[in-house]
Amino acid sequence: MFLRTSLACLVLASGLWGQGQERLSLEALAHPTLKKAFVGMPTTRLEWLPDGALLQVKREKDQVTLLRVDPATWEAKPLLEAARLQAALVAAGAAEADAKAALGRGAFTWNEGRGAFLVDVKDQLFLVDVKAATAKRLAEGHPDEPSFSPDGTQVAYLRGNDLYCVNVATAKETRLTTGGSETVFNGRLDWVYQEEVYGRGRFGAFWWSPDSKRLAYLSFDETKVPVFTLADDRSQPQKLLQARYPKVGDPNPIARLGVVDLEGHTIWTPEAHPGQETLITRVMWDPKGRLIANLTDRAQTWLELRRFEGAGSTVLLKEQGRAWVDAERQELPIFLKDGSFLWQSSRTGYQHIYRYDAEGHLKQAVTSGTWDVRHVHGLDAAKGLVYFDATEHSPIAPHTYRIGLDGKGLTRITSARGSHRVRWNAAFSAYLDTWSSLEQPAKQALFDATGKQTRMIDENPSPMLKNLKLGAVRQQQVKTRDGFPMETLLILPPDFDATKKYPVYQHIYGGPQAPQVNDAWGRELLWWHFLAQNGYVVWICDNRSASHKGQISAEGIYKHLGAQELEDQLDGLKWLGEQGFADLNRVCIEGWSYGGYMSAYAMTHSRAYKLGIIGAPVTNYRLYDSIYTERYMGLLADNAAGYDGTNLAAAAKDFSGKGLIMHGLTDDNVHPQNTVQFIEALMKEGKDFDLRLYPGSDHVSAFGKPWQYWDIMRARWEFVSKNL
Repeated sequence: MFLRTSLACLVLASGLWGQGQERLSLEALAHPTLKKAFVGMPTTRLEWLPDGALLQVKREKDQVTLLRVDPATWEAKPLLEAARLQAALVAAGAAEADAKAALGRGAFTWNEGRGAFLVDVKDQLFLVDVKAATAKRLAEGHPDEPSFSPDGTQVAYLRGNDLYCVNVATAKETRLTTGGSETVFNGRLDWVYQEEVYGRGRFGAFWWSPDSKRLAYLSFDETKVPVFTLADDRSQPQKLLQARYPKVGDPNPIARLGVVDLEGHTIWTPEAHPGQETLITRVMWDPKGRLIANLTDRAQTWLELRRFEGAGSTVLLKEQGRAWVDAERQELPIFLKDGSFLWQSSRTGYQHIYRYDAEGHLKQAVTSGTWDVRHVHGLDAAKGLVYFDATEHSPIAPHTYRIGLDGKGLTRITSARGSHRVRWNAAFSAYLDTWSSLEQPAKQALFDATGKQTRMIDENPSPMLKNLKLGAVRQQQVKTRDGFPMETLLILPPDFDATKKYPVYQHIYGGPQAPQVNDAWGRELLWWHFLAQNGYVVWICDNRSASHKGQISAEGIYKHLGAQELEDQLDGLKWLGEQGFADLNRVCIEGWSYGGYMSAYAMTHSRAYKLGIIGAPVTNYRLYDSIYTERYMGLLADNAAGYDGTNLAAAAKDFSGKGLIMHGLTDDNVHPQNTVQFIEALMKEGKDFDLRLYPGSDHVSAFGKPWQYWDIMRARWEFVSKNL
């Protein structure tokens, strides 16, 4: 069950860490040269070694030292000192300045035994043997996405849009695929697959077999995918940025799954569904060296786990979506020695773990209940225990649990309040935990398997917070008109007076299963406290589909994005108004991406908001990418009326209040085309809005560019303070 099942309010004791009198300033929060580091992150970078020791990558300015740490005594011994590490790379042919810069980034790819790692030094790939303190140049010509074979003797990587392999001992390179081009990607994910299926920023699409003799890889043919053009006007001549991007209804890239040996001979897997478009959403090898893949139809209404052997294949299991299947969140099976496996499914409306035999017959449910399994860490086969993260204790704070393979003995292991990120050692006898809450920045500590803390690693006291005068943070559940308990958050002014009326600043995302109310320290928390210090009530409400309380909570939005979400948000505002201190005639709604869509949707489909800050919005889901949109909206041919309902330009005549619209001019995710079409419609209707455009910025990069980030924050504050 959920931790909170009523409207009872949880008041977070922010006074414990905000007892001072200092007020936040916008410059201290966001100015490129004047900002202050109020909160830090744990600085000790650790990962487990196979033998149960810890590897610490210690950075001091632009130098990196590798240490072996004994978790019992915390004795640290140098594995490879910064000077020797740099000298080894220079001896292997790297320029000294380039080696220093590469090591300073600390981006290493380790082999399984953690005895060697790969580092990119100015588009050259070097191998560093930690014990011998030597380095070797393996490849040149911008090799990327490198991956060690399981036995550590080979390294596969991409160069351009083809797959290569190099022998670690001889540095002999073999080209494994040919034909890679602007429209054919061998072993590399295209834009839409990396964005919506495999995870943003990860482009490698190849997987080593357990015996290190073969690689499975995906090949994409984008020939029929339309090209979308963006213009970067910061130079003369302007630079055109062109990428193949399938919008709703457009041809998707054609994906094939192949297996290549180390001589470069590829065998393609048989087509599983001839004549039907499918997406290949996960790939792995089972312990016996058989190829496994997840496949789904284009509309993502079903998903199957398929095993490929020889010239044929076998469906081990098939999930039929209640509305959709979320292939992006579907983790791969975990196999046991007897060939049985653990599988996650939302078939009941909640994500849980199931056990299947080797041939795909269901043996039993391992977990159950009205809560979600978020991530499976792994299996202690000897003890018959499964370790995983879940929301059983709290829907806003995932914790780590264990349970027997027989579904008995569910035990919560983490206990501290807040949200946890746990990393287990190989034996599941100890774990590293990084956790935070709405009142506590992230800490890092070492625990034993029972959840007992054995060493605090990073206390992260953040002393500057104690000097701040901060208001109370209140977290509560608010019921919708039909009784769904929404998670909400209030941040109140430090000298809050319940008899006064305060203007309201509402932050929203609202997208499916993407909550904003989390018991965790977030980047925007001090920005919200800044607003509260200046006399605003800050309000965050997760509509039911955003709450991550099982897929069942999100299914009401199917084929009608925006409608149920807004209804829930209006129910939340109604509750807020009933508390007596919120001035519902002065409410600003603010969001980015899906939150931008929801802000614009709210202002065109209600009159509840005086102001709206609309960041990088989708303004018509016909303009967004195929895989994400069709998952929630279905195919255009089957749901034209539903897509019409997302066209906010068509609703511009109903836009109420004043808007501030922001967009990066080179946003390759939510194209500026969305904003252009929307503001043209607003102009024709004589509506009141301001516009802020960010040169050279993609969907999120403005937040990583100091001066553009400063402009975003300053524009938000000026818009709110002048108009609310």
